[in-house]
Amino acid sequence: MTFSPFYMGNDTSPYDDEGYVISENWGFQINFSVPLDKRGLEQCRQIAKRQEEKMRLDYELVRALKCAELMQKGFTIRPQTRVAHMCQDIVPIQSLLPKDVSTTKTNRFNLFKR
Repeated sequence: MTFSPFYMGNDTSPYDDEGYVISENWGFQINFSVPLDKRGLEQCRQIAKRQEEKMRLDYELVRALKCAELMQKGFTIRPQTRVAHMCQDIVPIQSLLPKDVSTTKTNRFNLFKR
C-alpha cells in the first residue's frame, strides 16, 4: 500500500487591478498492490536468504582474517572489553593437532591419524 499526498496551486493576477485569483488543489492517492502469482514472492525470499547467507559468510571470513592478522602482529583484544569475544574462537591449526603428529610433507594429508 502506498499513500501519496499532493498539492497543486497557483496565484493569478488578472488584467484589472482589483482582481486576484488563487487556485488550489489538495488531495491524496492511495494505491494497493496485490501479487497475482506467489512464485515471484517466493523467488524474492530465496534471493534474500542467499544474500543474507553470503553477507554472514563475508562477515565471518573478514572477522577471522582480521583476528589472525592481529595475532600475527602480536596483538590481541583486551579480555575484559565489550568486543573481547570476537577473536576468542580464532586459534592456530597447530594448537588443534595432537602433540605427536608430524607436520612433514609426507604426513600432511593424514594430520589427525596416528
